[in-house]
Amino acid sequence: MQTSTPFLGFEVPLLTAINVAKVITILCLLAFTLIYGVHDLRQVIYLCLHITYCCWWLLEQWLFPQRREQIFTDKIGLITFLFILLFVGVVFALPGYLAFTNPTPIPYATVFLALPLYILGSLINTAADVQKMTAKSMGASLVNDGIWRGVRHINYLGDLMRYTSFSIVAGSLWAFLLPGMVFLIYLQRMAQKEQTMAAKYPDFAAYQQSTARLLPWIW
Repeated sequence: MQTSTPFLGFEVPLLTAINVAKVITILCLLAFTLIYGVHDLRQVIYLCLHITYCCWWLLEQWLFPQRREQIFTDKIGLITFLFILLFVGVVFALPGYLAFTNPTPIPYATVFLALPLYILGSLINTAADVQKMTAKSMGASLVNDGIWRGVRHINYLGDLMRYTSFSIVAGSLWAFLLPGMVFLIYLQRMAQKEQTMAAKYPDFAAYQQSTARLLPWIW
């Protein structure tokens, strides 16, 4: 576990910063509601999707407290903490701002595309997390069956599907900066994880050869 140098004695787990940032995102979305108002189904759908996601992120840790011991356990200092609040808390609300400032009524085709993408992405991400958490609690080593049998980072795929649905609802090309940024972050994480798993699990090489990295049957 990596540890950053404390600034003025301030040091917290990375997960704490992300949790606070999710609350900030919710507050940003509610602020957009007060400032710009709700003038179309676009805003209603966006609020439902993004706030539900943030609430689930927080609720999942309450339902499965062991998750707090598995994700984002690195310690961070004050500067990194503030950066995460700005980046994850405010910048991640960009599609919400674009949704609330978009005067065009949302087309049915957009709803038809965005809602299944969000629902399937959420199911994939949650199923992957729950399966891995359960398998690890039962003493499993490399989790390579079930939802993990075809894609090595299936949880990231589900998360990207969810973020992409936000951008589709927003109805602006600028909104796709968010899933684009998340994808770049995940590229780095995938490289790090694969390096770690290759050193940790003898059977990872075979698993790597028989699966896709992120997109089924493609890459």
